[in-house]
Amino acid sequence: HLTKDIKFHNSSSLLGVGDDAAILDFCGKQTIVTTDLLLEGIHFDLTYVPLTHLGYKSAIVNFSDIYAMNARPTQITVSIGVSKRFSVEDLEDLYAGIRLACDRHGVDLVGGDTSASMTGLCISITCIGEGENGKIVKRSGAKENDLICVSGDLGAAYMGLQLLEREKAVFAGMKEEDIQPDFAGKEYLIERQLKPEARKDIIELLATKGIIPTSMMDISDGLSSELIHICKASNCGCRVFEEHIPIDYQTALLAEEFNMSLTTCAMNGGEDYELLF
Repeated sequence: HLTKDIKFHNSSSLLGVGDDAAILDFCGKQTIVTTDLLLEGIHFDLTYVPLTHLGYKSAIVNFSDIYAMNARPTQITVSIGVSKRFSVEDLEDLYAGIRLACDRHGVDLVGGDTSASMTGLCISITCIGEGENGKIVKRSGAKENDLICVSGDLGAAYMGLQLLEREKAVFAGMKEEDIQPDFAGKEYLIERQLKPEARKDIIELLATKGIIPTSMMDISDGLSSELIHICKASNCGCRVFEEHIPIDYQTALLAEEFNMSLTTCAMNGGEDYELLF
């Protein structure tokens, strides 16, 4: 609604709002740009999210958008709004996570901004990437009879969130302060929620095999939502076979324990950051 009437003023702006990232062209090089905003109380709960993990995840979700264009992230800028309850040491933990993500993916942190905040912690990261001309993949290329592929299992991050929320509720009702949450046997689900990974390996594998997907995006909001985005952009429909949706055993066990629909968790849970192509 807010961006539907935006018109470009520069010939270097090739693709704007409507995909995982923008595409800019500078002297024949394809530049990819994406931004994510994370707000305390909306996107994360510091009751159970360590600041180092939050920093790592904040960077990774941006890298994932660049990989979803079949491109490589190269630089980020980091802007934060900080309320007075955070110490310098807290922010060092946050940046330690961001720097670890940058080191693992070969990305440069080149700038940003800091500001006071009245409402907790706000994180805004802009990521810039490079793509090869002719190899960048948009949402709009899907064709009839294309196979729908995902790079890994789905629903685990959502079940990890359910587990963390349950333990938070249990902790709130306890009087002893040394009570520890019980995550035994469910470590994979917690990791998928607190420390997701961007699928750089899949982009490298596709390049090695000489495969360029017809369309691609990352799964941040859930498989069903992302498929609708691809179908609308590509002007086609799709069919998903329930028995073929990849689901981890721990995800299935916890969904049964919580009496939740496993298919709904996998289709609608989100935050898997797997590639859909």
